[in-house]
Amino acid sequence: MTGPAGNGTEPSGNRRSAARLAAVQALYEMDMVDAEADAVLEEFLAKRWRPGDYTTDPNQGLIEPDKEWLGDIVHGVSANRDKLDGLIGGALSGQWTVNRLETLIRVILRSAVYELDNKPSVPASVVIDEYLDVAHAFFEGPETGLVNGVLDRLARDLRTREL
Repeated sequence: MTGPAGNGTEPSGNRRSAARLAAVQALYEMDMVDAEADAVLEEFLAKRWRPGDYTTDPNQGLIEPDKEWLGDIVHGVSANRDKLDGLIGGALSGQWTVNRLETLIRVILRSAVYELDNKPSVPASVVIDEYLDVAHAFFEGPETGLVNGVLDRLARDLRTREL
């Protein structure tokens, strides 16, 4: 997970990368059990990302997530789910709909599209690379190609001046 300083590299970049991965995990849980953002984040930070379980040194193991970035993604995706699903649905081809997507693919796309739409200071290429890395953490097959295709299409629509 790389990119320009402050947007995808050390030290804040590694913490943002960890926040993106944690956000996808939290959003997955929210989707699966129909939970509220604050409850999941509280439980997530208290039980899964406890101080002492992580480090700020990328060579020492689990990186501490940027909690502000994590909270922003989780709350932003939660509050804008219908809008995000509409954008994603418009980028899907053929008979695919957002509801037909596997839950994990859906939350990866929602998170990435939220950043593309709401974080103009982060280059689109960094957002795409970061969420492709997240997809690769969970999938080895064609799912990453789907994520890449949808994000590329939406980045061109949402960041026309940049691309």
